[in-house]
Amino acid sequence: MKLKVLLQYLLPHRALSRVVFWATRWTWRPWKDFLIGQIVRRYQVQMDQAAQPDPRAYRHFNAFFTRALRPDARSADADPQAIVCPADGRISQAGRIEAGRIFQAKGQTFSATELLADETAAEPYRNGHFATIYLSPRDYHRVHMPVAGELVSTTHVPGRIFSVAPFAVEAIPRLFARNERLVCHFRSEHGPFAVVMVGAILVSSVSTLWDGLVIPPYARQVSRRDASGRKIRLDRFGEMGRFNMGSTVIVLLPGQEVRLDPGVMPQKAVRVGERLGHWSGGPHLQI
Repeated sequence: MKLKVLLQYLLPHRALSRVVFWATRWTWRPWKDFLIGQIVRRYQVQMDQAAQPDPRAYRHFNAFFTRALRPDARSADADPQAIVCPADGRISQAGRIEAGRIFQAKGQTFSATELLADETAAEPYRNGHFATIYLSPRDYHRVHMPVAGELVSTTHVPGRIFSVAPFAVEAIPRLFARNERLVCHFRSEHGPFAVVMVGAILVSSVSTLWDGLVIPPYARQVSRRDASGRKIRLDRFGEMGRFNMGSTVIVLLPGQEVRLDPGVMPQKAVRVGERLGHWSGGPHLQI
């Protein structure tokens, strides 16, 4: 086993993530300007697309990391039947869910039941579709709706906080089903869909549009929250949450009437609003 993989099992994930959480919110100018400058230079962040293009203008590092973009920087696919990408990043994997199992990497799969921590909730996706998008430090870190929908419930699932970088995804079995994550269940006019925001080492903080900061605190047990009476409806391409530091988003879609585009392949660079696929049939539910 390579040393960097072994360290993923040995490092104190939550302790390190707590330190980073506070360090990225320190407003001391020399500190936050140093951190922001390092990321901008090392990853060639395109600050001209940001609503605030001056890296030194951000109150702290996390404000920079979760920065808004100019209104014209991203747009949704014009086809109203298009399923759009929820995040900037790269496609890790995408395709069919085969008998309830989701492909992670060569030789690695995990089940939809494990990912959602709920066998009943996983049933609509047993032969459905999925797309896994990896966000790097250079990317825009707000998460948007792939489809218009109404929030049904959220599930905060406890777990490890392994890295989600490609080396870890290839080496650590069932990684996405083991990491701390927030599962967001929606219903659309075409049926249910889920957006899973997966935490990662050092970058495991998640916020949603409706509840604000959700992770941390880190969970000790699976925690479900019903939202059926809250009438939280979000448009396709609308912002739904953000990673306070980055990670991975997994979209689950039901099998019937969904077609992923052939070009949605591993390592493809993607942006929010780009087309992932489309609904092949008309709506059959009212929301």
